[in-house]
Amino acid sequence: MKNNKLKETPHIKPNGVEIAETMFLPGDPLRAKFIAENFLEKPVLFNEVRGMLGYTGEYKGKKVSVMGTGMGSPSMAIYSWELINIFGVKSLIRIGSCGAMQNDIKLYDIILAMGAATNSNYAHQWNLPGQFPITASYELLEKAKKIADEKNYKVHVGNVLSSDVFYNADETATEKWAKMGILAEEMETTSLYLNAASAGAKALTILTVSDHMITHEQTTQEERQTSFTKMIEIALDII
Repeated sequence: MKNNKLKETPHIKPNGVEIAETMFLPGDPLRAKFIAENFLEKPVLFNEVRGMLGYTGEYKGKKVSVMGTGMGSPSMAIYSWELINIFGVKSLIRIGSCGAMQNDIKLYDIILAMGAATNSNYAHQWNLPGQFPITASYELLEKAKKIADEKNYKVHVGNVLSSDVFYNADETATEKWAKMGILAEEMETTSLYLNAASAGAKALTILTVSDHMITHEQTTQEERQTSFTKMIEIALDII
């Protein structure tokens, strides 16, 4: 494993603690704390800049790290870029919440984001002569689906909407995306998948349905923080 003990950025200061090559990325830093304390052995805090908690520990004898990313593509873009390009992280698995867009998807169902539609302009910086397909690592996706099936978890595999807009003035937006087969909406996958692709890293987004954009059902903040354990188990077992 690489030596990153002396490296730091304005947003991540490990203070001598090693960051593993496999990283789990919940949006909520308190979910990162929950994962570290309940799933990892010997967790050590490696970051608390801006309250964005990060920990390194072991899972079944393998070193792994977990850190919050905050909300939205720009926040994910900063953290994932630094983790990949400064700290040498090779595999990044986002474990987050989403709003379902299809009637057959229920609260607490798990979604594996095969690809991401987006209204973000994050890809413009690469000056590509066309549109880039924003897709997951097939290796990670295949493993996640196999693990979920073995555990008999309710899982949907398909495209999500990675949106820069949480409160949308266009009241027809959800219906339009749903007609295109989009499973759910979230806000971070675009920049994660693009950063990984640009640097040759692997990335996958695993989501738990926290609310429903058609039925308007929703979970509580506490439930989002501590009870979305099935996707955490899938992510950990991938390694």
